[in-house]
Amino acid sequence: MTIFLVAAFGGISGGWLSSTMIRRGWSVNAARKTALLVCALSVLPVFATPLLATHWPAVALVALAAAAHCGYAANLYTLVSDTVPRQAVSSVVGIGGMAGSIAGMFFAQIVSRILDFTNNNYLVPFGLCATVYLVALGIIHLLLPRLEPMVIRSTADEPRPNLI
Repeated sequence: MTIFLVAAFGGISGGWLSSTMIRRGWSVNAARKTALLVCALSVLPVFATPLLATHWPAVALVALAAAAHCGYAANLYTLVSDTVPRQAVSSVVGIGGMAGSIAGMFFAQIVSRILDFTNNNYLVPFGLCATVYLVALGIIHLLLPRLEPMVIRSTADEPRPNLI
């Protein structure tokens, strides 16, 4: 229960952080990516979870990571509405959700193989979890260096070739 309560707070805080920066004059690009970076950096301590001797510090680190995940997700969903035309938002979010679910299936298989190979050493899976948000942010920045609304041209706007 503790992890989920903290995670809910993280989702609200992540959205609040980027909105506050935008209200203070930051560009949407800077505010969203800074909020994503803060959340990605907040996940990093989860790497130490398998090294802890007692359960409450482990719960605290996992709760922090869950909160950061929810804040990251809040900004990621808003990133879509910032860049994609209104009529395509649900399709893009749906495709992203499908891709995330498929990746989750593969990740579960990869983790099980890693645990078999390392005799149940959780450092590698927690290390992957700790760094994947920074990698994702890097990919987002490569694909969208500036968060600008996309313009979708209609095929009716295209000149038709003369086939005769």
